[in-house]
Amino acid sequence: MTGNIIRELKRLTKRFKVDDSGIGVVELILILVVLIGLVVIFRDQLTSLINGIFERIVNDSQAV
Repeated sequence: MTGNIIRELKRLTKRFKVDDSGIGVVELILILVVLIGLVVIFRDQLTSLINGIFERIVNDSQAV
């Protein structure tokens, strides 16, 4: 009886080590949190950068 319990625990432990189905979701959520945090922190710089890029695109397209 004790042998069966030990075998079952070993089998469950091996299955637990192999099962990593939830890791991808956690990693994705952490990456999104970091990206949102960076956008919030650097909002003004990103806005001026994007405005500058669009102004350059408009000016260059008018030159063509």
